[in-house]
This record gives sequence, structure tokens and C-alpha cells, in this order.
Amino acid sequence: MLHFNNIKELLNLLARTKDLLAEMFEKRKSFAYKYDMALEFAEEDVIETLINKGVLRQNGAFIELDEQYLGFFEQVLEVNEEINTAYIQENIGQVKQYINYYLQESNEHRKYGYLKNIKSALRKIGRITLRNVIDLNRNIENAFKSEPNYKIKITRLENFDQKRRDIQLLVDQADRMITGEEEQTFFKTAMDDELKHITAQLRIKLTEVRHNLIETQKQVIEYLNQVKFQSRLVEKIKQVKYLKDQFELKAKTNLTELLQQNNAVAFESKPAYPLRLSLEYLQSDEARNSLEKTAHKLKLGRRNALPVAEGISDAYLQTETEEEVFINLQAMRNGFAASGKNLFQFVMEYNYPREVAFDEKLTVFCQMVSMYELEFKVDDDYGKADSIEYAMVYPK
Repeated sequence: MLHFNNIKELLNLLARTKDLLAEMFEKRKSFAYKYDMALEFAEEDVIETLINKGVLRQNGAFIELDEQYLGFFEQVLEVNEEINTAYIQENIGQVKQYINYYLQESNEHRKYGYLKNIKSALRKIGRITLRNVIDLNRNIENAFKSEPNYKIKITRLENFDQKRRDIQLLVDQADRMITGEEEQTFFKTAMDDELKHITAQLRIKLTEVRHNLIETQKQVIEYLNQVKFQSRLVEKIKQVKYLKDQFELKAKTNLTELLQQNNAVAFESKPAYPLRLSLEYLQSDEARNSLEKTAHKLKLGRRNALPVAEGISDAYLQTETEEEVFINLQAMRNGFAASGKNLFQFVMEYNYPREVAFDEKLTVFCQMVSMYELEFKVDDDYGKADSIEYAMVYPK
């Protein structure tokens, strides 16, 4: 297998084949990606280069991503389903080793290198621990909802519960490492702003992990109880059915006596264990067939036709328009400037577009004086009309 000469060569090859790698990563769980399918995204010589460089592995007519690159993509994109507690343990051990090296080292440059490694390992511990808890909860739900075999389902849930206990021990160990007496000498002497921030963030994440693990423990216990109850019930039903098919049910069991002694209420509610199906299962063909069968069984025939409301009367649909003729004061101002009359006389004799009462004409007179006072000239003389005294207003 050939190796890459430098990082640029690796990045260039990944960039050239990004469409193919993205397609294969999306179908990484199908285990049936053929070599001919890859030719739709890249040339044959490029695919051979990926195989020779170890990015892809070929198995007959099928190809797949190498575990090293697949694990890298899953870890960066945070879609990895594996619970890796050993990696957390390894980083905790590295922190303790680098702390020991730091305290024994006298060269400042090498001490800074150890400090940098400690900060990196502390960041990894918090990030990976929290990520493992999220993956653990998702795997527990998938195992409970998707695994058809009851024995395997119980075994998987018990193994995940053991993973939960392992993570809990690692969280306690990481907490003791931060607050322990042996490491306090290091944290007091080497504490800077960055290390203080990293340590505070790690404590926050460890607290969040503890809270999540409590909920995880409750969920596992509930799922195990449901599975074991369903498993025992299924096994009993299978045994009863077998004896019934062999016509030995009455001879080998005391079913008749138990039924006579049973005084259960006819309409007593049975214990129900709701099952929330995962999205992955609901998208499968098996789930679709099950849903179609259930829908067919629950079908109640024709539904009663809903009563139809009466038609809306045409009278409600007819639109009524109301027209209002308004007085254009700006047009009156323009006409007044060319009329040669005083404003009161002009307003009273103006040809309005509609019938206007005397009181409304007085209002128009006042509005025009107020709006266009800078364009009008008000004399000291006054006029009278119908016991009303008004100022003599002319255009400037």
C-alpha cells in the first residue's frame, strides 16, 4: 500500500473525490457498495489511487471506506455509534503522566510543551465523555426499538448498562484528577487563564454527564423491565400454543383450574407499555407493512358523511360601495389667488362638487386661513354676514 508524501497530497485527493466519499459515507451501513457504482462519481484511475493509498478497501466487486478514514469522518461529524471508554481512560492517564513530567522538568520550553499536551488531553476528556453519553442514549433506544430478538435485546441493554457504569467510573476518576491532592501542586503552579477556563469547562461537562447518566440508568431499567415482561409473556404464549396444537393442553397443564379460580374483572385494564418507534425503523419496509396491517385492522368501514352547511346567501356576497366627495382645499387656494375676491366671499360663492351648508363653508374658511396663512394677507378691516364678523383676507 502506498503512502501520502505530504498533507497537501492527501487533501487534494480527498477534494477531487469528495462526491464519491460523501456518497460512500452516507451508504456506509449498507455493506453493498459496488465498484461499478463508484465509477459514476470518479474515473477508474482515481478509484485505483484511493485503493492503493488505503482510503478505500476492495473486496471482490465491492468497495468500502477504510476504518481509519471512516472513524475520522464519524468522529468529526459526531455520528459515531461506538462507545469508546478506553479512549477516555487513555487521556486521563496521559494527563497524569504529563503532570508528572511537568513537575520534574526544569527547562521552561519543554515544560510549556507538557502543559500544552495537558490542556489538549483535558479538552478531549470533556468532549469525548459527553459525546459517549449521547451515543449511549441513542444506542439504548435503537436497541430497544429495533432489535427483534428478545434475548439479544436484553443482552445489548445489559451491555450498555455496563458501559454506563464504566463511564460513571471514568467521570469520578477525572473529577478526582482535577481536585486530587497529587495534582493540586500542578494546578496551583501552572494555572493560567487558558488552563483555568479549560478546567472550568471540564467540570461543567462532567456535571452534565452525571445528570445524563442518572436519566440513562432510569431508562435502561425501564426498558429491561418491559423487555423481560414481554419476553416472558411471549414464551408462555408459545408454550400454550404448542400444547394446544398437540392436544395436550388439558392433560399437561392446570389451565382449566386456573381459569375457574380466576375472578378477574371482565373490563379490568391491562398493563400497557407504550413503545416509541425510532425514525430509522419507521422508514423501513418492515415498519410500513406493519402499519398497513394495523391500519387495515382498525378500519371501521365507511365514515359518516359530515353535514354540509347551507349555501351563503347572495345578499351577503354583494359588495356595497360608499362614495364620499371631499373638498380639495389646495384647488380652492389656487382658484382664490386668481379670483380677485376676499377669502370669505370666495368661499361662499365657490362652486363645490356637492351641496355644502353655511356652517361647513365657515369651517372651510377657517381651515384655509390656518393652512395657508403664509400665503394670505389679513387686513385690519372686518366684514359681516348673517351676524358673523370675519376678517378680510386677500392673496399676497
